[in-house]
Amino acid sequence: MAGKLTAGSGILLVTANVGSLFEDLENLQKTWLREFYQTVQSHKPHFIAVHCQEVGGKNYEASMSHVDCFVKELLSSDAMKEYSRARVYLDENYKSQEHFTALGSCYFLHESLKNIHQFDFKAKKFKKVVGKEIYSDTLESTPMLEKEKFPQDYFPEVRTISHAFDLVNIHLFHDASNILAREKSPSVYSGMRQKALGFVLDRITDQRFEKVPYFVFGDFNFRLDTRQVIESLCSTATMQTVRVGDTNEVEKLIFRESENDREVVLQLEKKLFNYINQDVFRENNGTLFLQFDSELSCFKERLHELEISFPPSYPYSEDSSQGKQYMDTRCPAWCDRVLMSATAKDLVLKPENEEKYLVYDNIGPNVCMGDHKPVYLSFRLTAGAGKPNANKHKCCNVQ
Repeated sequence: MAGKLTAGSGILLVTANVGSLFEDLENLQKTWLREFYQTVQSHKPHFIAVHCQEVGGKNYEASMSHVDCFVKELLSSDAMKEYSRARVYLDENYKSQEHFTALGSCYFLHESLKNIHQFDFKAKKFKKVVGKEIYSDTLESTPMLEKEKFPQDYFPEVRTISHAFDLVNIHLFHDASNILAREKSPSVYSGMRQKALGFVLDRITDQRFEKVPYFVFGDFNFRLDTRQVIESLCSTATMQTVRVGDTNEVEKLIFRESENDREVVLQLEKKLFNYINQDVFRENNGTLFLQFDSELSCFKERLHELEISFPPSYPYSEDSSQGKQYMDTRCPAWCDRVLMSATAKDLVLKPENEEKYLVYDNIGPNVCMGDHKPVYLSFRLTAGAGKPNANKHKCCNVQ
């Protein structure tokens, strides 16, 4: 969308992997919505962008029917009544695996905003945004977005949306095996994500459209360098390798203290990361482990981020009574991020932007929000920011 946002307009960018919500409607979804509404009430933004991944849940064939109720609740709730215009794009067509991404992008405009327009690709002109509209089954034919999925060898999926500045919803490939992730530093999965993210950045900065500031927020699945983390946590331990008899494939790695009765410090399997003291990832918001968060380093000239001051956003327990507990499936990591181009960073960090209006944090730190904690960036535009030329800004989607 493109339009004029006056000085002082509040922006709220949220990324949320919602895969867990559709498996526990009674507890997780209600809690998630309550915490989201509280964040909106706290920051009072004029424009809200919510980028969701794993829409419909991990078992989307069975849970996709619940998505419509979730969206209708967002659109009709009292907490969102001042947002008189909305656009929701949901990729629900799971029967078309060649194109299915399970991504959802929701945009809410406060009633005080005037003259907001969105680009129509077929008509090749901007159209005024009025009312609330939901697009789902026929995204490929929707004129207000451009959809593309990664080439088959990239694995992950991404959707890009461009408005007054480009807003990119992204979901990159996860670490399929802890054992394989540990084999080398950086891991093979890190290389896959680097290739895919490079593809996205090249796509949104190519010559089809004039370059504008952009924000990329979603589930990047960035992981800590598994090998280096284990070397740090188990520096005085000895490693035992357990192999599968028939194939000799590594099935399990057990790290034991050299002393202390050979106590097990860490047990590692394909989908198990069971460390003896999980509290280390929460102490001081896990900042000790930011030194192992290095997947962004090769993009340091193209992507920027505010200082992280919240604990790793994944993998939290899906038990509704456990708000701070991590599951022992993966090493905790900051998977969910809000990143930006250098020009977007200049908008966010203008000297006159009061620090109290600039917040980079997670949502629901003390309650269960599913296996991912949503992460958000809240800021206010200052004089001279966010005044795009409607003839130059396009709305572009890449999936």
